[in-house]
Amino acid sequence: MAAATIEHATTAVKSNIEKISGDAKDNAKAASKSGTIALDGFQDLAKAYQELTARNIEKLGDAFKELSTVKTPVEFFEVQQRLIKESFDAAVSDSRAIAELTTSAFSAAAEPLQKRFSAL
Repeated sequence: MAAATIEHATTAVKSNIEKISGDAKDNAKAASKSGTIALDGFQDLAKAYQELTARNIEKLGDAFKELSTVKTPVEFFEVQQRLIKESFDAAVSDSRAIAELTTSAFSAAAEPLQKRFSAL
């Protein structure tokens, strides 16, 4: 009887260890997948910021060229106001695009972990 109890306890412990080991393995896989997705998202964000910076530098150069060709103070004021409006509109649009990209990257990175935790 004692031998059967010990064998039953040993089997139960072994089963629990296998379950814990399997859960740890699945958790590690989910964390690894999440990290890979996060890295890809950060790379996409870095690329977007790089493109945004290059585009803004080009726009700045174009603005200086345009402002340097004006002939009157009134024309300068008109060009300046148009450039300010265009810059503001571009900043709002660019901020929205960066925010959407950031949200998408974080959501995608969190998905494997959310699936894993919901499976537990």
